[in-house]
Amino acid sequence: MKTEVDQKVLSDPQNRYLVRQLCWIMAIEGLETYMLIPRETADLDLLLNALRPAPTPWDVDLVIGRLGSLAPPAMCNGLTIPMVAVDQIYSFDRDALVKSIPRPKDLPEKQDKRFAATAGTVFETIMQMADNAGATDDHRAVNYVAVRYPAIYGKAAELLAQDAPLTAVETRPSRLSGVRKIVDVIFSFTNRQTADISERWFVRVDVTEEYHLQQ
Repeated sequence: MKTEVDQKVLSDPQNRYLVRQLCWIMAIEGLETYMLIPRETADLDLLLNALRPAPTPWDVDLVIGRLGSLAPPAMCNGLTIPMVAVDQIYSFDRDALVKSIPRPKDLPEKQDKRFAATAGTVFETIMQMADNAGATDDHRAVNYVAVRYPAIYGKAAELLAQDAPLTAVETRPSRLSGVRKIVDVIFSFTNRQTADISERWFVRVDVTEEYHLQQ
């Protein structure tokens, strides 16, 4: 499903029967990771909308759903990977995300392009450092912050201007965790001149429910 023809054919309502027969596989870093299962017929539109006429390396698909058991071999040509019951899919590319990030109020207009470049680099860094498939609370907390917490991009731009780029993303259980599961996502910025940690910044994310909340 990587050509404009495939996308056009499957989007035709007359070909909906083909859509029902397909195996919908989510690949992460080129590896077949999850088999996506729509909860009801209407959810097929979520999967269809995730198809792109011309895919690029900067495409991002954020899937929210419930992780299930391994798919039986007979289900999809012998492929046995975890199934995910899909509730929502957000599809966008890196540039669209960067454009949606609110600019810091004190950012001069002439630095807008620089901010966009920094935000794009930070997003890529977070995704590469995370090295995750969304299978754990820590993974999901990092993914949530990357797309739902714009303040981190403003902070990264501010510190990069001080020659202290983002160098690490870590997670740990919050001391506030009790009945609810709360994860601290910690961002470390290292000064290039001294090689010392210049600043650490953290965000608390409540991952108890399927849809997360910033604390």
